[in-house]
Amino acid sequence: MSVTAPLGFRATGVAAGIKSGGARDLALVVNDGPSRAAAGVFTANRVKAAPVLWSQQVLRGGRLRAVVLNSGGANACTGPEGFQDTHATAEKAAALLDDSAGEIAVCSTGLIGERLPMDAVLSGVEQAAAKLSRDGGLNAADAIRTTDTVSKISFKRGAGYMVGGMAKGAGMLAPALATMLCVITTDAELTAEELGSVLGRATSTTFDRLDTDGCMSTNDTVLLLSSGAAGVRPDLAEFEQKVTEVCADLARQLLVDAEGASKAISIEVVGAASEDDAVKVGRAVARSNLLKCAIHGEDPNWGRVLSAVGTTDAEFEPERLNVAINGIWICRGGAVGDDRDKVDMRPRDVTITVDLSAGPHTATVHTTDLTAEYVHENSAYST
Repeated sequence: MSVTAPLGFRATGVAAGIKSGGARDLALVVNDGPSRAAAGVFTANRVKAAPVLWSQQVLRGGRLRAVVLNSGGANACTGPEGFQDTHATAEKAAALLDDSAGEIAVCSTGLIGERLPMDAVLSGVEQAAAKLSRDGGLNAADAIRTTDTVSKISFKRGAGYMVGGMAKGAGMLAPALATMLCVITTDAELTAEELGSVLGRATSTTFDRLDTDGCMSTNDTVLLLSSGAAGVRPDLAEFEQKVTEVCADLARQLLVDAEGASKAISIEVVGAASEDDAVKVGRAVARSNLLKCAIHGEDPNWGRVLSAVGTTDAEFEPERLNVAINGIWICRGGAVGDDRDKVDMRPRDVTITVDLSAGPHTATVHTTDLTAEYVHENSAYST
């Protein structure tokens, strides 16, 4: 299951004592090869956590032997000492694996602005190295949760190879990437350059289209590791499809587990002059707190959709805009359409379709409603 579905990978998750309460809080994923090709994509936030800066540096070599991940602390905005803590974590894992710290990625998630309890972290890495196993993927996925209520895993089978993945994320879900730690593994044989190209395209249409609260994290990291243990050189188009399916599956799991959410909202933008316009409009609608409140109240308020669309510089004519909610076109030609009472707002999944009537391009952005539970959870997060 998860990151250990493909051959050549071992993993585990342990309770290192980083979080109070005794829950698992440190994961280790190890690539036993024969290949170590790897690629990653990271947050576009200019304020980057120490583990992001470290892992970006490591991946310049295009190789990873292992990934250490912790929950319970982001190690972001912690100064030079925080970067040294990341370096020490990689050095500890490298010593235990008899390898180089230059091929160990580090990922952290949790509260910003506080240093990690390094005694617990380093002890946890030692515990994890002793418990690595082929069936440790589920424990690893559990160990990276913060406000996640469930572990998030996925795997897909290709022609003679596997792709597996795990992710965490329930808040600060906004492009680029949506707030997450994500590790994807495969036993197919690929180069680091091929992995990078595939991962970039896969994330651009999955994680990058997830925007639940408009808040971009300092720690976003998605890694793709190849062990080559299946001995199969895959068809690149098929491989990209499998990686994209895993990313889409994990993104959906992030969406439905978003903090406090009661509705999963898909904003389908059609008839756009360009894909960029479609994404731009989708994100503007996704970030409308007025609309998110209306959806929570099961009110098909299409006026709030048009208001959000109008804040963008996308190409469209206001009198040609059409909006449907759950298949009912309640706005036609920028004015009243079908009877809004026909819209069934009871399902958890809500689809908003925006037709710009300006071209052939489409894109879908995913968000959630805005609830009192979301406000409560985030008002009490650091306490």
